[in-house]
Amino acid sequence: MSLFSIFDIAGSGMSAQSLRLNTTASNLANADSVSSSVNESYRARQPIFQAVLDSFDNDFKQGSVKVHGITESQAPIRQEYNPTHPMADDNGYIYHANVDPIAEMANMMSASRSYQNNVEIANTSKQLLLQTLRLGE
Repeated sequence: MSLFSIFDIAGSGMSAQSLRLNTTASNLANADSVSSSVNESYRARQPIFQAVLDSFDNDFKQGSVKVHGITESQAPIRQEYNPTHPMADDNGYIYHANVDPIAEMANMMSASRSYQNNVEIANTSKQLLLQTLRLGE
């Protein structure tokens, strides 16, 4: 594993956390959405990450992060009796998204910190490479 592969690893981590931030933002944007049926209600989405190990030889393995997919939350949809709402169904119910704003905020802070950590890894590696090049001066 070369020192340059650290940039690939940090880059894949930043890409994954960026997707996580985007899905969290989408969840927060739809937290107050309502619909007229359970099937049309917005469901919180979460990315699934997968560690990928590429083997150059038996001694060194290089890892990265791959987005395996995006899942929808199976948490129950909250229904509310509100017959005057324009989106109410025939029985007078509206259905809210199953997004927990507090959990999404915690998820956003975690993703942001993970992204920052990957940026710091890339910056530190760059500084190490520059210092190594200056050894010959």
